[in-house]
Amino acid sequence: MKTLVWVEHDNSKMMDATLATVTAASQLGEVHLLVAGSGCGGVGEQAAKIAGVGKVHVADHATYEHALAENVAPLIVDLMGHHDAVLFPATTNGKNIAPRVAAQLDVMQISDILSVEGEKSFTRPIYAGNAIATVESSDPKLVITVRGTAFDKAETEGGSATIEDVSGPGDAGVSSFVSEEIAASERPELTSAKVIVSGGRALKDGATFEQIIMPLADKLGAGVGASRAAVDAGYVPNDYQVGQTGKIVAPEVYIAIGISGAIQHLAGMKDSKTIIAINKDEDAPIFQVADVGLVADLFKAVPELTEKL
Repeated sequence: MKTLVWVEHDNSKMMDATLATVTAASQLGEVHLLVAGSGCGGVGEQAAKIAGVGKVHVADHATYEHALAENVAPLIVDLMGHHDAVLFPATTNGKNIAPRVAAQLDVMQISDILSVEGEKSFTRPIYAGNAIATVESSDPKLVITVRGTAFDKAETEGGSATIEDVSGPGDAGVSSFVSEEIAASERPELTSAKVIVSGGRALKDGATFEQIIMPLADKLGAGVGASRAAVDAGYVPNDYQVGQTGKIVAPEVYIAIGISGAIQHLAGMKDSKTIIAINKDEDAPIFQVADVGLVADLFKAVPELTEKL
């Protein structure tokens, strides 16, 4: 089976989510990559070094600079004449492009896979991760999104793939890029951070969140997350949200502070290697998944912890 992996990048460097997707694709068969962007030749060279990759298709054109799904999907559909499956990281962009590709190929998309069980058989979470379904496709082509936290990252060195220039239909003329606002932070990005400190609604307001959570995160060199309740209350921006409707993370250490542990939040972080919970409610659901639990007033316990670090 020949698989095609869409490479997520910013036209200068490749994103880590791609590496986990390559690992998933390698369990299906021969792995080819697609780098679509503008001035993205350097990304193509990076991709060619990934262990286990046989070929890298590079579509370098202004049309693909911002990964608009309406433009990228037809390019992928053209390449699917020579591939049996296409895999995307389950990121914002991946989840935007994949359904359009599936629709144009007239096949069913398989979303958020956790493992490869066979050539056309996979596991994926359902009911907010409370159950795992095994699904099997009967479609001639496979369109798959991959949960990055479920697969090891492929090695970025050791490969020697051939690089091939490709072209697509060009601008579909149905959408255009207007602008983007990217939050700049010196802290690690949530999906790649090894340690994450998250705060919940119990922190009362944005100023308190900043006062309690940020010093601890700085001491640990950690990324900062939040529950949906904290985001909805306006304590922090949307890009901090961890959960089913936010970011799916699996760091080495996840510290949940003042988070009760609603199902939608647990779905986004329960694969973390070590979960530490601080909550004054000893019956909070978060303690059911926590490896270390501290029943205490966070307004006393967290500053003490930060000071001792």
